[in-house]
Amino acid sequence: MQAWQVHEIGEPSEVMRLEEVERPTPGDGQVLLKVRAANINFPDVLMCRGQYQVRPPLPFTPGVEICGETEDGRRVIANPALPHGGFAEYAVADAAALLPVPESLDDAEAAALHIGYQTGWFGLHRRAHLEAGETLLVHAAAGGVGSAAVQLGKAAGARVIGVVGGADKAAAARELGCDVVIDRKAEDVIAAVKEATGGRGADVIYDPVGGEAYTQSTKVVAFEGRIVIVGFASGVIPSPGLNHALVKNYSILGLHWGLYGTKNPKLIAHCHEQLTELAARGAIKPLVSERVPLGGAADAVQRVGDGVTTGRVAVLPSLSQENGAA
Repeated sequence: MQAWQVHEIGEPSEVMRLEEVERPTPGDGQVLLKVRAANINFPDVLMCRGQYQVRPPLPFTPGVEICGETEDGRRVIANPALPHGGFAEYAVADAAALLPVPESLDDAEAAALHIGYQTGWFGLHRRAHLEAGETLLVHAAAGGVGSAAVQLGKAAGARVIGVVGGADKAAAARELGCDVVIDRKAEDVIAAVKEATGGRGADVIYDPVGGEAYTQSTKVVAFEGRIVIVGFASGVIPSPGLNHALVKNYSILGLHWGLYGTKNPKLIAHCHEQLTELAARGAIKPLVSERVPLGGAADAVQRVGDGVTTGRVAVLPSLSQENGAA
């Protein structure tokens, strides 16, 4: 089968190589899945760079989220068991963790439903306890992680402010349903948020960026607000001033979604039920901006790493190189 292999650490476009390899052999409790679509996540970029908390042995195949097909023809959502990731024709995954694909979603949308939406649901509901009528601020609102949080926030009855970088991403954020869109490249984020909230600030802030975005968050978080730390796409990990959190009376909440797989896996299944229901009534629908063939995966992973994509980019092994299109 064909699979992308990483033999050394570096930028995805430089270290990912498409090779002919043996199909992976499932271990105890695992199943072999035909990859129908693989969603590109920022952790795939970080793994290539050697900067992710999980460091599979070299060589490995990236791709942490797929829509796969079982031997009996069922479509399932899975997190492949590394080092045999999803940017390949076949992958292996733990049988107990497979989730059914909502009928309302195609393969690419299904591949994009899991990590970003589970992270958003846990962050907004389990950690921040977002309530209807509250104001939610989402950094990188047009990205894969942010777009899921925007849709989930709207579905929960929140007023959503999206912060993006650039006119194209601003258009995507509006299409996603943001009530207010702030282009950080053209506007003063702090002033714009204060204006949009009448000086009160945001009740919940969803931050997959870190760095300057986190600093801005501390200046616009409301009384008894909650800042949910999801990741550090900026590459800069903030050092919070806890005296500031004390004086302004806000909470800093960490979210490592992967921990629930071992600490409380029943919650993951419960969350998937909620997401399936939301998808069925059209309240959420992954924004898949591009569908690329397997041969285009390395370039697509690099573009996700460079921050120039909107929504999700899906890799579909069934697409030919010539017919790959958004």
